[in-house]
Amino acid sequence: MKTYFNIRYEFDREMVHAAIADRLKSEGSDYICVSDGVVLNNANRHPEYLEAVNGGMFSVCDSSYVPLYIRLIYGERYGQYCGSEIFRDIVTSRKYRMMFLGASQEVLDGLKATVSEWNPDVADMRFVELPFLPVEQFDYEAIARMVEEDGADIIWVALGAPKQEHFMHNLKPHLNHGVMIAVGAVFKFFSSVESARAPKWLVEHHMEFLYRIKCEPRKQLKRCGWILITLPGLLFGEWRRKRVAKRELKR
Repeated sequence: MKTYFNIRYEFDREMVHAAIADRLKSEGSDYICVSDGVVLNNANRHPEYLEAVNGGMFSVCDSSYVPLYIRLIYGERYGQYCGSEIFRDIVTSRKYRMMFLGASQEVLDGLKATVSEWNPDVADMRFVELPFLPVEQFDYEAIARMVEEDGADIIWVALGAPKQEHFMHNLKPHLNHGVMIAVGAVFKFFSSVESARAPKWLVEHHMEFLYRIKCEPRKQLKRCGWILITLPGLLFGEWRRKRVAKRELKR
């Protein structure tokens, strides 16, 4: 696990899954953030959000650009592990009982139909539409009771960033078991109801954001605008941290 751009990342996929398995052996709950460019941007502009993002086990890197930035600054090579990949990997592993929280009932029904084909055990799992509320108004004690009565090990949360990260941070103290994982638009991608993920060739060429803009122009253009405005400062700040760390080692 390493910290870049003020976010604690775990890039090793095997380590991600080993950490989940180990955490489920102990009492208490925890969570994993799936951090894309939007999460990175917001976390570095809002300290309380950065606290929520780093308040769990770690983040997996859902951005294809962050590994490029790290390679540019540090010369280190890492890969992306996007939300749709970790979601599919865990669901198809058939290792855990899961609960799916968030999105509309229509999306949840479509998602259940899709993932039940990957893993027949899912047919007996709960897909719960949460009320449309500000994050501070959820009844976290009631949600925790529902999760614990179900016995879920993995709790998938799809409320969109930054809401889903704050939600997990707030729910964590109330849960006695389970690992929550925030997966943003993944429920929609696999529901066959709303937007699917970008074609593979766009993803491989770091142009998925163009597809997202096409699907949700107003929302995604605003997000991309903030990323472009703040990116030079983030890159310079990380380069400066590298220089300071080098000077400290020489002392």
